[in-house]
Amino acid sequence: MTYSLAVDIGGTFTDIVLRDSSGGLSVDKTLTTHHDLLEGFFRGVESVMGKAGIDADAIDGVVVHATTVVTNALIERKGLPTALVVTEGFCDVLSIRNEHRYDMYDPQIEFPEPLVTRELTFGLKERVLADGTVALAPTAEDITKLAADIRASGARAVAICFLNSFANPDNEAAVAGALARELNDVFICTSAEVAPQIREYQRASTATVNAYAMPISQPYLKRLSDRLRMEGFANTPLIMLSSGGVVGAETAGKNPVRMIESGPAAGALAACHYAELLGIDRLMSFDMGGTTAKACLIENRTPLITGLFEVDRRYRFREGSGLPVTVPSIDLIEIGAGGGSIAHVDDLGLLKVGPESAGSNPGPACYGRGGKSATVTDADLVLGLIDAENFLGGDMSLDKAVCDAALTRLGEALGLNPVQAARGIYRIVTEAMASAARTHATDRGVDYRGLPLFAFGGAGPLHACGVADLLQSTSVIVPPQSSVLSAFGTLVTPVRLDLVRSDLTRVDHLDWERVDRVLGDLESEGLTALGESGCAAADVTILVGADMRYVGQQHEVTIIFETDPRQSRDPAVLTAQFEAAYRTLYGVNPSHVPIELVTWRVVARGPLPHFDGQERAQIAAGAAKRHRPVHAWEDGQSVAVYERAALATGQTIAGPAIIEERETTTALPPGWSATIDALGCIVATKG
Repeated sequence: MTYSLAVDIGGTFTDIVLRDSSGGLSVDKTLTTHHDLLEGFFRGVESVMGKAGIDADAIDGVVVHATTVVTNALIERKGLPTALVVTEGFCDVLSIRNEHRYDMYDPQIEFPEPLVTRELTFGLKERVLADGTVALAPTAEDITKLAADIRASGARAVAICFLNSFANPDNEAAVAGALARELNDVFICTSAEVAPQIREYQRASTATVNAYAMPISQPYLKRLSDRLRMEGFANTPLIMLSSGGVVGAETAGKNPVRMIESGPAAGALAACHYAELLGIDRLMSFDMGGTTAKACLIENRTPLITGLFEVDRRYRFREGSGLPVTVPSIDLIEIGAGGGSIAHVDDLGLLKVGPESAGSNPGPACYGRGGKSATVTDADLVLGLIDAENFLGGDMSLDKAVCDAALTRLGEALGLNPVQAARGIYRIVTEAMASAARTHATDRGVDYRGLPLFAFGGAGPLHACGVADLLQSTSVIVPPQSSVLSAFGTLVTPVRLDLVRSDLTRVDHLDWERVDRVLGDLESEGLTALGESGCAAADVTILVGADMRYVGQQHEVTIIFETDPRQSRDPAVLTAQFEAAYRTLYGVNPSHVPIELVTWRVVARGPLPHFDGQERAQIAAGAAKRHRPVHAWEDGQSVAVYERAALATGQTIAGPAIIEERETTTALPPGWSATIDALGCIVATKG
């Protein structure tokens, strides 16, 4: 029997999945230990190994990890002093940003403080022209002085971002090599390695984020690898990336900026896996955990990919208020609507929920760990949607008295009783998630109406039917082990690396020899990285794409080409696919305007892991194990409670009903019914 292990560390819970070669799963959830993430990691691992009755040496398959370590470091500013080296005259690049105001009419607009202060930004005499010509190379004397200045500053990491280095990285590489010899205990990265793309500020921001995270991520991943080896695990860990692939710990440690959205990306890939199994081409994944809720559009059983996202936003869900990161990532919308989201009364006396979260420490008031504020989880408990004595199968009992007190205080501020306040929280958070999903889909030219909603995460199945109702979804699908599905998603994703390089040119003026050189370099880099992860070159699939736009436009449209353009060498093929994608987004094509290619993209992908689900045992239809009062839809409504494991394939349940399992609960409102399909999914539809 072969065993594989997956661990996803989230803001509130750490999820663990142990899979055997027959398809059997052992799962667990434990509170995230923010003071030392590996403490919660191995506590959960020991729990699932105990359930399966095995030791570490039996886990001879992959060990895959998704983590928030980089995100935490950025938000909490826990990194070590970091320096930035730029072309002389560009030392204010991080402060000037791109002069974009995300709110034109706010005179007190705020942006996050740059990760690198002006005092730790150093200019160096050098210049590369836009066509890649080296007009001025840095001198050895200047580099030596720079190294001395950096050493005197106390910086422990250095990002190098020179003007036009995406076109020619020679100057960056020369300075990085010299600094590595002079400062052998300092972490160094170049923008040409991390994000070789046009737009100086975004590239500098990405390189800075990467350098800032390196002193944290590399020791963390080394500690993880060393402890796994010490405890007898056969293989080194694979690390989940934001783009939806996994790579070796060494590659991930050099590029921690690629790990920022690793957990949410894994959840989206699990949704794609089930889309294949269920034969559904289009759906919307809905992941609601303890801290946030995430939605992702799945088109043709594949998630949408974006080349730009933000971290450390001043206004968490306002685009433009954070630090831009230009690395490939699964395109997600995230809102502050998790189980730990705190409810409060604003200055106008209105009830608001989030984006602040109680996290795992102290957590919601009902956790009994010192939290005093009412949260979404507290509201769910007061409404009767979850059972205080059956949370995590009874391993973690909830404090109903503390919860009631928190909702009473909130209700008094609103002139409501505790149940009314809890119902308000439930409805507000549901509407907020539906509104964000609508906006996300509309901005991408996707009609969300009628899309099935694929619900998972610890709180997702509780709220999914309410969100689906507002989105006019045809159905809600709750898969088995839905609470730990992001961890499961890391086991069904291939080894993969997304690479980019800007090379601005008119499509009708393409130099195919240059195209061969650029794409060949990216392909070689991808093959090397996947080889380090144990993937043979013969098993690697190469996909080619590009960011394209009409001449004069500021923003591009990303295309993944149906075939490698090097085969046909026909610009008309590129043009046709771009125009089709542009028309989908904007409904019109300015056909008289020339098209230019801005950035090449290469995806190096290994084979999909083989996964056979375990067949469900044939059992008799399970009856309700009890009834309890639920106040979510009507006061004191008596609602049937079912045990999910006791439900038979093909069994149908009419709402209102509650379906419980150890790690989560599914709520069926009145007017909804659910059927258990052959895979064990709960498929809910509205009458």
